[in-house]
Amino acid sequence: MKVIVTGASGVLGTAVYDAFKAAGHTVLGLARSRPTAELQSLDLLDVDATTKAFQEFKPDWVVHCAAERRPDVADKDPEGAQKLNGDLPGLLAQLAKSMKFKLVYISTDYVFDGTSPPYSPSSQTNPVNLYGRTKLAGETAALAVDGADVLVLRVPVLYGPAPKNSDTAVNILLDVVQDQSGKQYKMDHYATRYPTNVLDIAAFLVKLAGRDVSVPPIVHFSSAEPYTKYEMCLVFAKVLGVPFAHIIPDAEAPKGEAAVSRPRDCRLDTSATERLLDGDLGCAIFDEWWAERLKRET
Repeated sequence: MKVIVTGASGVLGTAVYDAFKAAGHTVLGLARSRPTAELQSLDLLDVDATTKAFQEFKPDWVVHCAAERRPDVADKDPEGAQKLNGDLPGLLAQLAKSMKFKLVYISTDYVFDGTSPPYSPSSQTNPVNLYGRTKLAGETAALAVDGADVLVLRVPVLYGPAPKNSDTAVNILLDVVQDQSGKQYKMDHYATRYPTNVLDIAAFLVKLAGRDVSVPPIVHFSSAEPYTKYEMCLVFAKVLGVPFAHIIPDAEAPKGEAAVSRPRDCRLDTSATERLLDGDLGCAIFDEWWAERLKRET
């Protein structure tokens, strides 16, 4: 196949790009930030340039990973977040319809409010922060294009190989754990997350592309392992063999604006996805993957 991956310099985009290339597909990676000799620089919000690039490449699949993934940054630039997360997927769905390619839109567990997990693909959405609202708007825009072949893939917080630890909300906890300067960190021990490896998501997409199966318009992919951010820090401290007394667990329910913007548990029900794969999702075991990864880096 011919595959376009947007956001191909990001943590998930890189994994998807590499996985499709390794599987023998012809892949065009698009990246606005951190373009390389291998990745094409493109502002996806430039409609004419984006349309031209897609028409020239003639993709069979487009995996749309580009997004403003940081809730705090989205809050500071709501208009920009809406354009990228909420409006752009509608344009890409229009291109999917006219050019007859499959669009995979990467969405988030934050389209839910975290009050009644687990959430199936058909569960009522109710995002509680701006980031979640813009991602839900993107889902709605893409799925509203009649005749377009669109798959919305919802995923939780991600981790995996990354150029910088700050590139994911999980990897960055390594920096916290390894900071033995005496600085104390108050770490969330209230919200439960399900950290999922980008390599597993990429492998799933490649597998899905190679199967002639009927796929529903919304699919969930997530590890089943529950962790708070504090518990992830404990895993890293154990693997690295460093003290963790400087990390203070914060198990109190958030108050004020934080109470509105931090869902407690957005666990995704992946049973339908497991049926697509005829079994287990094959997600990495969090502590085992990190133990092996950090062992190789030392």
